[in-house]
Amino acid sequence: MFFCLNPLRPFFTFLSFVLIAFQPVFAQSVSVADFGIKPDTYGNVTARVQSVIDRAVRSGAKTLVFPKGRYDFWPDGATKTPYFISNTSTEQEDSAKVRTIGMLFKNARNLTIEGNGALFMFHGKMTTIVLDHCENVKLHDIHVDFERPTMSEMRYTNVSNGSVELDIHRDTRYAINNQQLVWFGEGWKTSHFHAVEYDTTLKTMRYSDWKTFNASKATELRPGVVRFETPQNFKPKSGNILTVRDIIRDQVGMLILESRNVTLEDVGMHYMHGLGIVSQYTWNVTMRRVTCAPRPETGRIIASSADFMHFSGCRGKVSIEDSKFSGAHDDPINVHGTNLRITQKLDANRLKLRFMHGQSYGFNAFFPGDTVAFVHAATMQRFVPGVVKAVERLSDREVAVTFEEAVPEKLEEHDCVENMTWTPEVDIRGCHFTRTNTRGMLLTTPRKVVVEHNVFFRTGMSAVLIEADAEGWYESGPVRDVTIRNNEFIDCAYQGGPGNAIIAIHPSNKVADVKTPVHFNIRIENNIFKAFDYPILYAKSTQGLTFSDNTVIRTKELSPQTSHKNMFYFNGCSNVAISNLKMQGDVLGKNIKLENMPKSNVKLTGTSGLTFE
Repeated sequence: MFFCLNPLRPFFTFLSFVLIAFQPVFAQSVSVADFGIKPDTYGNVTARVQSVIDRAVRSGAKTLVFPKGRYDFWPDGATKTPYFISNTSTEQEDSAKVRTIGMLFKNARNLTIEGNGALFMFHGKMTTIVLDHCENVKLHDIHVDFERPTMSEMRYTNVSNGSVELDIHRDTRYAINNQQLVWFGEGWKTSHFHAVEYDTTLKTMRYSDWKTFNASKATELRPGVVRFETPQNFKPKSGNILTVRDIIRDQVGMLILESRNVTLEDVGMHYMHGLGIVSQYTWNVTMRRVTCAPRPETGRIIASSADFMHFSGCRGKVSIEDSKFSGAHDDPINVHGTNLRITQKLDANRLKLRFMHGQSYGFNAFFPGDTVAFVHAATMQRFVPGVVKAVERLSDREVAVTFEEAVPEKLEEHDCVENMTWTPEVDIRGCHFTRTNTRGMLLTTPRKVVVEHNVFFRTGMSAVLIEADAEGWYESGPVRDVTIRNNEFIDCAYQGGPGNAIIAIHPSNKVADVKTPVHFNIRIENNIFKAFDYPILYAKSTQGLTFSDNTVIRTKELSPQTSHKNMFYFNGCSNVAISNLKMQGDVLGKNIKLENMPKSNVKLTGTSGLTFE
């Protein structure tokens, strides 16, 4: 027999059942509009949006919606927390490492941020978005920009003997103090000047210098137009655009940290301060139809003060599809790991390791269970594997790593440890690269790499650079399986790169020896090289290099260099095969230069016109 002491209990039981049953439905989608956040108010939404984000993450919402329009984010009310981020700043440049974060997603799971074409406008120096320990998160149909970028842009006008006028972009703020021009923004002022000049006729970007202007008397003729009294021999090209930034990377465009299955789709990153989108020790990253370029209506030419996409110590698969890169002050794409130098043997199976490069330190580089390689720095040879048992942080620069077994006896000075577990497969296809004074992409990973159906238009240095470094940047990753096919390279490497080559393979080993190759199995197939200059391919210490069914076409809008006159330059390589090379027009060079290797290491098939130097 059932006794009900409270006559309302059945009702409340039923009501509780209904609320529990419908709770997941309410949690499926959260809109900022439901919390009174409206677009196009131009007011600061930072704190209120963060509150909605936190609520969505806690409730397990599947979608966070922003109705279309403009949302303004200011540092006031932003989350401020330290993050050590690869390739950013030294202790002297930024000791605190505090990031001012517009939107922080921490421990988010199975969440889509739906922008509906919304524009997120940031102010001051900020890290726009951080995904920290997230899983299955997608950013969709959003655009990110800054009201006042930390990049200052100006056009040369009225160049004459002893004076130059600069027409300053409308988004650039400046003042003239004691006849000197000062760049400033919302809470900041430029102190360290780094300049790149864009040739509006040739569509090229080259390193420049602000020193001449910094030492010249400045006079404002009218708002936005400043005249400088310059040396008589200083005659920049009228119409060119000079771009100036501060070198300190105290924020980043976006940080994806120790996360898994992250996708950016139909996203526009129209300006990023410091380093760009940094994916650090993240498992599976997909960039689909991501535009890293200024919004056309702004009239700007620069969208980042450093790299566009930077992948440090990632694993799984990095996939970049149908994306556009235009206007970076450094590399559009950089994929690498980090070599830590062995500084002390603490026990038979325990080593003290040190982050060596000034801008990369403090982050988690090893986890228990990771497989590593011990690397001879002088030769870049991975000579013994190991498995991490435990990691102890000794300082921001040093860690003590305990291995499952004894470390190798034959450790040499400067030898390094490379994390092999955190190395990704890479697929880059259907992308367009332009308006950068450096490379198109840097690739260093031992897993499968495919670079396919991309267009590289006038990258300042090599369109594709494969390194492996244990002496300079300490960016690890000798490659084992790379395919570069069906791409179009147009007038690349006009201002530098190893051998001024369009594709360069250049590890940091000190001695190139065919018996100790660094890189293996690189295939360059069915590409079109529209080249104004001699060099096409430079390769060092590579075994198994195929250059087949490619076409070289001479272009003449840019002038050829005079210091490098080899189409192919191979140094310490073996098993090199060049086949079915087609040449159109009066192609320069048509020769092969060899160093530290016999001619027998190069096989020519179906190719006429090439000669050995």
